[in-house]
Amino acid sequence: MLQAMYSGISAIEAHQERMDVIGNNIANVNTTAYKAGRVTFQDQLSQTIQGAGAPTGNIGGTNPQQIGLGVRVGSIDMMLQQGGLQSTTKPTDMAIQGNGFFMLGDSTGISYSRDGSFSLDSTGTLVNSSNGSHVLGWKSDVNGKIDATQQITPASQLAIPVGGLTAVQPSSAVTFGGNLSAESTTATGAYTRSVKVYDSLGEPQTITASFTRAAAANTWNWSASGDAGATGSGSITFDTSGKETATTGTITLTPTDGAATGQVITPNFGSVTQISGSSSAAPTDQNGFGPGTLQSFSIDQSGAITGNFNNGLTRILGQVALSDFPNPAGLERNGGNTFRPSINSGLASVGQALTSSLGKISTGYLEQSNVDLSNEFTNMIVTQRGFQANTKIVTTVDQMLNEVIQIKQ
Repeated sequence: MLQAMYSGISAIEAHQERMDVIGNNIANVNTTAYKAGRVTFQDQLSQTIQGAGAPTGNIGGTNPQQIGLGVRVGSIDMMLQQGGLQSTTKPTDMAIQGNGFFMLGDSTGISYSRDGSFSLDSTGTLVNSSNGSHVLGWKSDVNGKIDATQQITPASQLAIPVGGLTAVQPSSAVTFGGNLSAESTTATGAYTRSVKVYDSLGEPQTITASFTRAAAANTWNWSASGDAGATGSGSITFDTSGKETATTGTITLTPTDGAATGQVITPNFGSVTQISGSSSAAPTDQNGFGPGTLQSFSIDQSGAITGNFNNGLTRILGQVALSDFPNPAGLERNGGNTFRPSINSGLASVGQALTSSLGKISTGYLEQSNVDLSNEFTNMIVTQRGFQANTKIVTTVDQMLNEVIQIKQ
């Protein structure tokens, strides 16, 4: 009988732990990106009263006789199913659809989270809104290029200083369109047009391009001159139908930033024709910009942060890093909606969203808790009934022992 009482007590303790987990799930029903817990039970060691008997020629076999010694909690699992997405319209809020965790850095190291409720602090750094941990990722270089092979450390912070960042884009290409008259001759003289480009400091420079018919058939020579000692020359060749087939030469600006080599600009004459009529060739576009201030930004599904400057320039400012684990259910809860690796989670695999096993990022959304209230209330009732039934074991055994004690009276 005492074994029955101890079995009941073990079940009471197990159901208490299960109720603790259920209560915590319900308490976190509205916690951003919370992952519900689940408790499983398993029986404890059984006492063998009689072992199994093998069948013989005269009698059949017999099964073992065992008395169980109660129940215990087998596991407390973290359920990683995707939570629903809630729109917030806040441009720094992010939700992960699929696998992956955001990486957050502070003085204690790197932690991992599905909670994408981020904001910008006074320095323009992207941080966790609740505790100020830095959102980690890769910074772009001066040309807006991302090197995702760089190791992520707690210092890999992402800055989006709206109103506090200026950028220029030196001109590297000029596009020409229009026509160079097929009736022009070497004696016609030069045809000129000017274009404004930008040097490495964002200073505007005016370049004048001159076009002269060459002695060779269907060929024009061009030359360039202008501010800051701009020089350049080359040729344009057309076929018999007046379509450009080959171009040579580049334009070099004398550096104004102290660089040892000049700034090279490549002219594109692919849209210029040589047909009858007057010459109308002129620059149609150039890819440089003067100084501009960061005005706004956007974050795409890969986590790339694109800055929009008031000079018309758009440039990648950084890339949010995501990570995944061989066994994400093995992560340890660290409080504050964060996790830390354990010896059974495996090492973090870091990458960009939309690559490998990592999901995509939805900007302006937050992931909701994946707690299912109907399931939790059902589990609560079942757990209550199990607890209640096992208390009856204890009281019943107590009554039986009392009856035994009463025998001698």
